This record gives sequence, structure tokens and C-alpha cells, in this order.
Amino acid sequence: MKHSKLFVSVHAAASEKLGRLSDEWLDVIYAEKWFKLFVPKEQDGLGLNLVEGLRVEEKLAELDGSLGWTVTLCAGAAWFVGFLEKLLAEEVFSDPKVCLAGSGFVGGKANLVEGRYQISGSWTYASGALHATHLTANCEILEDGVPLLDKKGKPLVKAFILRKEEVEILGGWNYMGMIATGSHAFKTEALRVPENRAFEILPESATLPDSVFRYPFLQLAEATLAVNILGITQHLVALIETSFWKRHEYRQYDKKHQKYFQKLLEKQRKKLNRLKKEFYAFVQESCEALEQKGKIPKSLLSKISQVSRKLTQACRESNGKLYPFAGLEAAKTHTEINRVWRDFNTVSQHALLIFPF
Repeated sequence: MKHSKLFVSVHAAASEKLGRLSDEWLDVIYAEKWFKLFVPKEQDGLGLNLVEGLRVEEKLAELDGSLGWTVTLCAGAAWFVGFLEKLLAEEVFSDPKVCLAGSGFVGGKANLVEGRYQISGSWTYASGALHATHLTANCEILEDGVPLLDKKGKPLVKAFILRKEEVEILGGWNYMGMIATGSHAFKTEALRVPENRAFEILPESATLPDSVFRYPFLQLAEATLAVNILGITQHLVALIETSFWKRHEYRQYDKKHQKYFQKLLEKQRKKLNRLKKEFYAFVQESCEALEQKGKIPKSLLSKISQVSRKLTQACRESNGKLYPFAGLEAAKTHTEINRVWRDFNTVSQHALLIFPF
């Protein structure tokens, strides 16, 4: 992450205009292996544990929201390497520029007939779709046209690895922020794939021994989203502070107004730092429990879910209280502070962390 502020600023703005990460950013990502944060080193990944991966994602989101989010979602899809059949994993991850994009939406049906699945469906919000080599898609499972049920009597759902050339990317990411994530939809019709393209994201279904692949998916998702929201918030708060003091140069705020802003800024930073420390402590504790005992207590998983939500809510409150001090510069659509504000108010709408409890 030793990139100059100018490089980051130029390529963050350029990526937004492109509607995807710039080639220069992608070159950095491939070189740093950020799309493979959790992929084992034996498969040319970084082999990070969850806490290490979260730290990277937070820093990248602080550099640029779209960068952090795209890396997080694509690295999250690459985490599925721990659940793939061995030969398929070797095939997919043999490409040094492998990038998996995907959707958590159950948007398709896969009918198993004579040893092959026939897949049809459409899926939304696949961040990184424009430069992905593969996409993941959740489907309801049928066999010879008959819907299958899981142990709870609900439709059986499995995820599938699809090659980029097997799907059609649908333009549709028309939102005010996170523009460079290129989070488009995709579809396929009557696509036939071998059985080994299907996998299930369950701890007992892991095909690799690393403990990170036994981490519950819900809390992993909540934690990765929370650090992105935190990173973007830290960036926005820093920009608001800079904007305030620039305005002071010509507006000459009196001392009581300066003191009010400084006190408010300090209070919000302390609150965020306290929750950030609590968040990482719980995640670290959960990783140690998983490594040492093979299981994370339900009470601890509940704490991780709660602190992820509390941290996200604190970010919303902090940005809401500090934003007015940025001035009209923050409302100019071409400015960095406006882009970061738009990114925050887009990503913080994610359904997984809307409620603070």
C-alpha cells in the first residue's frame, strides 16, 4: 500500500469515469495478490487469516471506497477456493490474474440431468464483474426436473463457478456511489456444466484445512462489510477536517466555533476508535477459538454480529454530524470529498448491516 496520494487520487477519479477499476489499479492488485487475500500460498495467494485480511480491506477502503469494496467482494468470492473440488480449484486459480465476482442472490435454477447441471437465471450486484475471470452464482437445485429440499425442508441451494465467457454481463449499476466497482448483473440460459462446478458454503463442506474456511459465512460477511464502511468513514472524516480548516482561512471562524468543531471531531474519532478496537478484539478472539478448539461459541459470534452493526451505525452518526462542516465543496460532484461521501451513502445501504441490532 505504498502508493502516493497522487496515484490514489488520479486512479480513483479515473476509475469512477471508467465505471470500473483502472488498468493501473488492476496491475497493482494482481501484483499485490489482493484478490487472493485468503487463497493459500500453495495456490499463489497471500494465505492471510481473517484479522489480517480485514486490516487490508479497511486500509484499501480508506484509500478509495470502490477499490476496497471490489477487492473485498472479489477476495470474498475467492475465499470459496476452500470449498471447491481440487481439480476445479487448480483450474480456476492457475491464472495469475484470476478474479472471482459473484452475487449472494439466489437468482437461478440448476437441473441435474445425466451427470451435468443445466443452469438458467440472472443475478444482481456482482462487484468486479467487468474484469472477473469467473463468477459465482447461487441456484436452487433440481434433479431431472424435481426440486430438491435440504434437511430443513427448504429448497436446496448450491453455489456454482461459471466462466466469464459462459455468462452475459448486464449493465445496471446506475447508483450515485461505488461507481468504479462495476457491480453489474449477469445472466445465463440453459448453460450445461459438469457436477464439480457446484459447491456448498458450509464449514463441514470445506475442502482445505485452513481454519479461515471454517469461519461462519454470515459473520465473515458482516465483518468484511463493516471494515469497508469504517475505512470509507475514516477517509471522509479526514477530508471534512481538511475542508473545515481551509474554509477557516478565509471565513476566520471565531475561537468558540473552532473549539466546537474540534471537540465534536475528537468525540466522534474516540467513539469510532473504541468500537474499532472492540471489533478487532472480538474477531481475533473468534479466530483463536476456531484455531484452538475447532469451534466459535455462539455467544461470541453474536458479539461479532452486534459490534459490526454498532460500528456501522457509529459511522453513519459520525458522518451525519460532521458532514455539514465540509461546506459546499462537498456538494461539488467532481471533488474527492463528494465522491467519498457518495460512496459511503451507497455502501452503507447494504441490507446486511442496516439495523443497529
